[in-house]
Amino acid sequence: MVRIIRAWVAIFLLAVPATGGNWPGWRGPDGNGHSPEQHLPLRWSTTENVRWKVPLPDEGNSSPIVWGQRVFLTQARDKRDWPPPGAGGPASAYRRGLLCFDRTDGKLLWQKEIVYKEKESTHPTNPFCSATPVTDGQRVIASFGSAGLVCYDFAGNEQWRHDLGKLEHIWGNASSPILYGDLAILWCGPGVRQFLLAVNKATGQTVWEHQEPGGNVGTDNKNWAGSWTTPVIVKLADHDELILCVPGKVKGLDPKSGKELWSCSGLGPLFYTTPVCTADGIIVALSGFGGAALAVRAGGKGDVTATHRLWQQPQKHPQRIGSPIVVGEKVYVINENGVVQCLDAVTGRDLFDKPRLSGVFWGSFVSGADRLYVTSKAGETFVLSAGPKYELLAKNALEEPVSASIAISNGELFLRTYKHLWCIGEKK
Repeated sequence: MVRIIRAWVAIFLLAVPATGGNWPGWRGPDGNGHSPEQHLPLRWSTTENVRWKVPLPDEGNSSPIVWGQRVFLTQARDKRDWPPPGAGGPASAYRRGLLCFDRTDGKLLWQKEIVYKEKESTHPTNPFCSATPVTDGQRVIASFGSAGLVCYDFAGNEQWRHDLGKLEHIWGNASSPILYGDLAILWCGPGVRQFLLAVNKATGQTVWEHQEPGGNVGTDNKNWAGSWTTPVIVKLADHDELILCVPGKVKGLDPKSGKELWSCSGLGPLFYTTPVCTADGIIVALSGFGGAALAVRAGGKGDVTATHRLWQQPQKHPQRIGSPIVVGEKVYVINENGVVQCLDAVTGRDLFDKPRLSGVFWGSFVSGADRLYVTSKAGETFVLSAGPKYELLAKNALEEPVSASIAISNGELFLRTYKHLWCIGEKK
């Protein structure tokens, strides 16, 4: 049985990561939604436990990231009443940008934007710049879809720009870049052109590219297909694997070279969530739009469907947009319709009796202080116990639309609504 080395397991589950209290990218320090922090706010409202909130120029689905005293957020805009006086130049249409805020008071420190003048397709519920940026403490890298992959330093100076070409799908794109050593890696899809790209994070030069066939633009409603996933790195005993979910399959690739190591069939044609991994190397992947869920052991070679797939749930499931989270051998899932599941990673059995939270959910689970946090599209954050029994601990309303997920840093929660960036923290 493939097992992750014990030292890494200890770091993954218990210890404070090397990045300290930072939340440097999509789903946090390890890309799994976990924070080691034990002192986080349980309750808040539009006034209670609000450190600050600052207005945003337009709606957006991307999540904030935090490093030290800086909070970064991607933003598309076409309104002409932004930025605030003194913060930058005049606004105009077709802008894709990165905003930098002071975490102490939410002051906008700088904003940098590029102009993309070509027509770009997306769904009304998926504003441009839906990808969450990523940072290593020296540079911030953001995906602007067809407008390119762009890197800035902490002062807002553009370091490089990588042209991705046109990424065309009727519902747009949303995959966030991740970092691995000296590489910045991005899933460039969905669409007819769909590929996994790795560039040198310091220069933006291509290091490797993995082409993925079988894409489409999504105009045929009988054959919709696409993946909006963000890949994740899994550390096994003797090597690392990059886990990528594409229509119909889960794949494991060598993150150093982009070489495909294995694949497992059984997913549906549409995929939105980030896959998750247990300490024993079990990958759990959840299709969207009625597609199947499955679990597969990492570390195989070639087609591992018959040898490494532990279970598959082919029955019609609700839509799944928000990513699950692993606690021990349990996988907590939030369906779009609010049904919460606790799946045994080995068997796929649901340990909950289908409790249902009120609302529609696109936010992904994050964990800290032995709790699970997830936010509905109506702006209500539900706090659950991260234990084997279902327990709702709190429900907190910000009364503004939300499609993003929470970032956790140094006892504070950072949440992007369609109107504001919020910093939530207990009063000191």
